[in-house]
Amino acid sequence: MRQTELQLTAADRAAVDEIRSKGVHHSREVNRAHALSCLDRGVPESQIMEVLGMGRTALWRTRAAYLQGGVELAVFDIARSGRPKQYDTDAEARVTALACSAPPKGRQRWTLVELERAARQESGLGAVSRETVRRMLKKTTSSPGAA
Repeated sequence: MRQTELQLTAADRAAVDEIRSKGVHHSREVNRAHALSCLDRGVPESQIMEVLGMGRTALWRTRAAYLQGGVELAVFDIARSGRPKQYDTDAEARVTALACSAPPKGRQRWTLVELERAARQESGLGAVSRETVRRMLKKTTSSPGAA
């Protein structure tokens, strides 16, 4: 198994030791810090993988990330943007206003199915689903249909 030398700087060693010893960190971050510390001390990869329960690829990626960008890149996850919101706050406000309006004729209150049908008639909300309407209304403190 290949073993690439890795030497932490004094500041990086202190940062890794701090992550390992105190503070609240995700277990994967602590595991990566342990891996960096072991690589710095020359512990064989096979032993690191066995003791930490880490895969070979994870160990190699941790080492490569440290060599590329230091402790921050190697230990902590990079924030991801995620999927953009499909409906903006204006659309959510329109659904909320609809839920707070008078219910359809012959009904005492709105149901989610009726709200979905009514919301689909609004411009820009053509493909809104019942679950999306439910989630939009869950964010509000209103109680649709309650007097």
